This record gives sequence, C-alpha cells and structure tokens, in this order.
Amino acid sequence: MEQAAGEARRIPLHGPDDFEGMRRAGRLAAECLDMIGPHVQPGITTDALDKLCHDFMVERGATPATLGYRGYPKSSCISINHVVCHGIPGDRRLAEGDVLNIDVTPILDGWHGDTSRMYVAGTPSTKARLLLEVTYESLMRGIAVVKPGATLGDIGHAIQSFVEKNRFSVVRDFCGHGIGRTFHAPPNVLHFGRRGEGPVLKEGMFFTIEPMVNAGRPEVKVLDDGWTAVTRDRSMSAQYEHMVGVTATGCEIFTLSPAGLDKPSFAA
Repeated sequence: MEQAAGEARRIPLHGPDDFEGMRRAGRLAAECLDMIGPHVQPGITTDALDKLCHDFMVERGATPATLGYRGYPKSSCISINHVVCHGIPGDRRLAEGDVLNIDVTPILDGWHGDTSRMYVAGTPSTKARLLLEVTYESLMRGIAVVKPGATLGDIGHAIQSFVEKNRFSVVRDFCGHGIGRTFHAPPNVLHFGRRGEGPVLKEGMFFTIEPMVNAGRPEVKVLDDGWTAVTRDRSMSAQYEHMVGVTATGCEIFTLSPAGLDKPSFAA
C-alpha cells in the first residue's frame, strides 16, 4: 500500500480550466473518429484513412501527437485484424470483413485528446462481432468504477473479469496512461488486476482506459519496425479507448462521440 500511495502522489491533479481544455481536445478527437467511419470500406488504403485523419485535425487547428513521436511516421495508428496496436498506415488495402482500430490524438491548444474505436470493412464474422462488443463493454465497465476513493486495480478487475467470462483474453503488455498537456504521464492504467490494489483515484486525475482484447491468447510481439504489435497466435484483437477525468462524484468522459457513434456498429 505504501508503494501505491507513493505512485499516487506522482499523478498530476487538474483544475476546472484544465477540464475545459480536455473537453475541447477530446471532442475534436471523437469528431475525427466520427468523420472517418463512412470511409472505412473494402479497397481503401490505411494511408488514405490516415491522410483523412491528418487533414481533419490540422484544418481545425490541431497537431497530430503521433506524427514524429519517438520517430513514429504517421498521424494515426491503424491496427488490422491480428494487429493489437500501433499499426503503421501504409499501402495495405482493406479487404471484406477486416476489423480495424483507428487511434487518434490531436493536440489542441496544448491539450491531448486521445481515443480509438473499432471499425469493420464490410460485414464482420460472428466472432468479430462478439469480440468488438465484449471489448467495448469491458471499457465501459472499467469507466463505471472510476470515482474518488476507487483504485486502479478496481478498473483492471472490472475489465479483466468481464473479458475472461466471455472466453477472451486481456493483453498485458500495453496499458492506459495519464494524459493532459503531455501525451503520456503517470499513472499506468492496467486492464487487469485485483480490487483495492494500486493507487487511489482522486478528483482531477486525467487518464486513458484502452483495453486490448484478444480472441485467443494474450501474448503479443512487436515486429521489426519497432511499433506494430501483433498477437503471437495470430488471433484477432480489438481495442476501444476513452479519455476520462475524475470528478467529485465519478468521472467525465472527454471523448464521447458527439454523433453517438461510440458503440460497435455493424451496418450492412
């Protein structure tokens, strides 16, 4: 408990003006994902999707946080099928039935808006539908426990228990993170854990919750490009991400879709 308390002291706390900055950045990020949805169709390249996201952010006065971040070459991460996260957009064309995560982080007036959603090119398989639905529900169950006095372990437990009940697995190698005027800050938000463990949440903390869920085993590996993480067993993977701020009574989700498009959609 002493170690958790020490970690909690390193987590930045934010005031009302900071919440307003995060609302604007989070809304822009969500609007970008709302925009890109209709373009996710068989035949389009991931590079074309990335350019649409880049232009959307820049035209609204924002800077893509990923572009040039530690050498990353693109303005979004686009991860297809068995790619867990950090997929680099390129000349790959989407095929019928591909599932993909699009992750964007615009910097607006110094604040980072970080969010991701799953999309389907065409019609998903029955297994893909279930994986996407379980992954999204696990995110929302994790968010539901966020309030002052709860712990990071409470979030991880809520996600892990639901995912494993549905016979999927939670990736251990990546986690959510603190965010604000910096892209990555304390705390690390694990998507597995035990109730009551880890730092205690306080009003004013900002962080992402972004569970990565595999249809098979949880193990991943990073490819030679140094970024692209894939499932070791080549099973399908899914991820949803929201950015939240802890309030006096619970939490505020900064990255809700203004158009109500957060949930998995399987339109024909």
